[in-house]
Order: sequence, then C-alpha cells, then structure tokens
Amino acid sequence: MARILIIDDSPTGMMLAVFVLEKAGHATLQAERAAQGIEIARREQPDLILMDIQLPDMDGIEATRILKADPATRDIPVIALSAYAMKGDEEKILIAGAAGYITKPIRYKDFQAQVAAATARCGGPPADGTGGG
Repeated sequence: MARILIIDDSPTGMMLAVFVLEKAGHATLQAERAAQGIEIARREQPDLILMDIQLPDMDGIEATRILKADPATRDIPVIALSAYAMKGDEEKILIAGAAGYITKPIRYKDFQAQVAAATARCGGPPADGTGGG
C-alpha cells in the first residue's frame, strides 16, 4: 500500500481520487491548497503526490518546483492533474519535475496505470488492488 497525497481544491475531484485510490488499497492524505500540501509532504513523506494545476494559493507548477527544490521532498514523485489541458501545460509541469500528467476528468484506466507506475517505483502495490505477486 502506498501513501498518496492528493492536492486538489475541487471537492468532486478530491472525492473521486480518494475513492479510486482507497479502493485500490492505498492510503490517502488530502490538501485543498498548495501551501498546505507542501507542508503535509514535508511532514508525512508520502510515496506519491497528485497535484492539481489550478489551485487558489499558487499553481501546481510552482508548488512542484518548490517540492523538487527541497531535499526533504525532491524524491517524491509528483503526477499533475488538470482540468484545463492547455497547449504547453504538460511540457511546463514535466519541466518543473513532475513524473506524469493526467487530464481531468480522469479516465479510470489511465489514472490507475500512472499511479501503478509511480507506486511501483516506490515499492507500493499495483493500483488495481491485487497486491502484486
């Protein structure tokens, strides 16, 4: 089981991500703002961070840069989430240090595949909830 921090100000997006991840056997941590998420990441050291791009206090690109510049959090993989998939957004977030990019609304299989790939690198179970083998 991986511990996954979700940073998303959308109650619907948060609820969906928590449901899918917990059903797959992961534990979740939640933050509605980037600064709160950065603080939780530093304190809790999750295995993965799912970062919304459009947040009220700072955008997810800047928050990812901060996490990647901090020795305490730089090795935690970040996957960006965005409902506003504008041309160039994916490139910007990958340059900032994200390990992946998922557009919202999430497509269940794509979401599961990216989470599985990221948690496999940190020794977590497959995101399908099978527990591996």
